[in-house]
Amino acid sequence: MLENTNLFEGDASKKISADIQDTESAVSWMSNICGPHDLKVHNARKMHFRHVGNVLNSTTTAIGYIEYGTDVTVNIEDLENSYSISLPLSGFQELSTSEQNTQSNITSGVIISPSKPCELNISGNCRKTLVRISRQEMELTLESLIGKPITNPLIFDPKMDANVGASSAWWRTVRLVEEELSKSDSLYNYAPFIRDIEKALIKGILTSQPHNYSDAIRDAFKRKLPAYIIKTIDYIRSNAKNDIHIEDIEWISGVSRNKLYSDFKSHFGEPPTAYLKRVRLEGVRDDIIKYCGHESISTLALNWGFNHLGRFSTEYKKLFGETPSETQAKAKLGL
Repeated sequence: MLENTNLFEGDASKKISADIQDTESAVSWMSNICGPHDLKVHNARKMHFRHVGNVLNSTTTAIGYIEYGTDVTVNIEDLENSYSISLPLSGFQELSTSEQNTQSNITSGVIISPSKPCELNISGNCRKTLVRISRQEMELTLESLIGKPITNPLIFDPKMDANVGASSAWWRTVRLVEEELSKSDSLYNYAPFIRDIEKALIKGILTSQPHNYSDAIRDAFKRKLPAYIIKTIDYIRSNAKNDIHIEDIEWISGVSRNKLYSDFKSHFGEPPTAYLKRVRLEGVRDDIIKYCGHESISTLALNWGFNHLGRFSTEYKKLFGETPSETQAKAKLGL
């Protein structure tokens, strides 16, 4: 069911496809894509589940089309590690939470957030675009936008307009990515290019769709970083693979160590050394996904300056909620 697309060196994406006529297999497939859930099929004889799309390698974002062929009800306690975003191309669906019911059709999509129990009723004639974004990537991007770690789960407003406004532009971007990935000669099949597109999709939904951190993002956009902080961040990100130390960072910044630490804590919630470590951990994770098992985890960690592999694994799991080996296993499966 899973096949690789090897159009350019680096493998920008993997093709995924499923054609299933039994409930258990459909649940298993979608649990691997989005997360744990229960499925109630209203007419088992009409059940014909189809899912076709791509998994983008850099952030494991999945984009594709899905349909069940009959009325179904999806019950979710917690997707755990994914955000599921869908928009009907035909038919309709209804998302129910403890707070509200959200109707979804060709003009309005829905977002299911982790940590948010819900029930999704899907009509038998519903064929929809489905975008899956990993929780880790969503939270890391959010933290980069607000300049500090988050303290509570990111929860979106479940209704996402596809007709007007910034969110409709996001859906148009998704359609463009889908269209381009279907063409063998597309620039979107070139890994370094699609990596930036993936990041832009995640930033796009964080800035266009209301959620419990929207005010924090707006405040961060209004807050102007000092020029020396911007210069220091650029230096850290450009040289994270090199053997740099706090003395180097302090020299580049041009300010005292006390001021450097104080301002970093104020703007990012952590000192510059912790910021450097996080950039390096994110770099290793990106490479684990990119190389998909073709390079050993220890080699990738050493490339990013982690010489103590046991400590690296502990810090990696603390930041991403999974071990490096678990990230690699998911990358191999295209999840």
